[in-house]
Amino acid sequence: MFAVVILLLFPQMRGNSISALNIFQEPPPQTLSYARAVNIAGPAVVNIYSTEIQTTPRYNRTAKKSIQLGSGVIMESSGYILTNFHVVQNANLIQVLTQHGQIYPAELIGFDVYTDLAVLKVNAVNLPVIPQNNQKESLAGDIVLAIGNPFNLGQTVTQGIISATGRNGLSNTSYLEFLQMDAAINEGNSGGALVDSNGVLVGINSRKFTQSNQQLNIQGIFFAVPYQLAYKIMQKIIENGRVVRGWLGVSAREYRLNVKGFVIDKITSGSPAFIAGLKSGDVIYQIGETEIASITQALDIVAETKPNTTVIFKVYRDKQQLDVPVLIIENKQLIYNQ
Repeated sequence: MFAVVILLLFPQMRGNSISALNIFQEPPPQTLSYARAVNIAGPAVVNIYSTEIQTTPRYNRTAKKSIQLGSGVIMESSGYILTNFHVVQNANLIQVLTQHGQIYPAELIGFDVYTDLAVLKVNAVNLPVIPQNNQKESLAGDIVLAIGNPFNLGQTVTQGIISATGRNGLSNTSYLEFLQMDAAINEGNSGGALVDSNGVLVGINSRKFTQSNQQLNIQGIFFAVPYQLAYKIMQKIIENGRVVRGWLGVSAREYRLNVKGFVIDKITSGSPAFIAGLKSGDVIYQIGETEIASITQALDIVAETKPNTTVIFKVYRDKQQLDVPVLIIENKQLIYNQ
């Protein structure tokens, strides 16, 4: 009707009447939505309830129960679930609640304190599995959705972007190795899924940034374990019950003069490097078949080397090139710390 009135008031537009009518009949633009991603990934995100029974030595005192709330991600249809270790730490009973309402008792297969990851197993089949892509690389600026069960409110989705990316190796862990994002992570979100706008898993939600100065009002800094690292950890736990990391036993610094690599500063007595005859001042430029671009890359190669494996280290020492065989062993210190 409004278009007809315009044509009566402005007869010169009658020649374009069809175009004018089409303008007013155009449908509104489609709403931007991530509902499809949530529908794809959401069924594979579970609620986890960890019960710790605290007993007291005093006579006739009843045991106290405390329940830790968290989330988890179904990684395999046979019942393997990834979550955070702090969600199930000290738990006497672990229960998993799926989005379809089934409750399963869960077994703790193993954990890794350095990445704060744990693997659970439930006795079930044909469970919904989170979409995964080993080739996907997360970039700063990617839109991400954090799915979990904050404060036991039920499955909830928060949205943000990746603020910074970490790396995916098995060497010692810090905040720098995690994905940093601004999608909110609250109590109960820990162990849930961080997915992209297509619902593909990019990380396991872990923690929010904390520091000793509680007076600083820090917002929007949250962390997730990158998918590739989380997947490696899960496979190692399923295989060994824990994460087995190789050990070299050196402290080092970057070397960027004639070749890329690293310089050995100190060597731990009795370590594989010590036994192999590596020395302070040696420049390591290749490990096995891999040329070294950074210290972190070298540490990851060592960490991911199966213990009791001999690897050739290519070394510059006093202007000479040497091939030094090193027998990598397991890092026992990491075992004791766990």
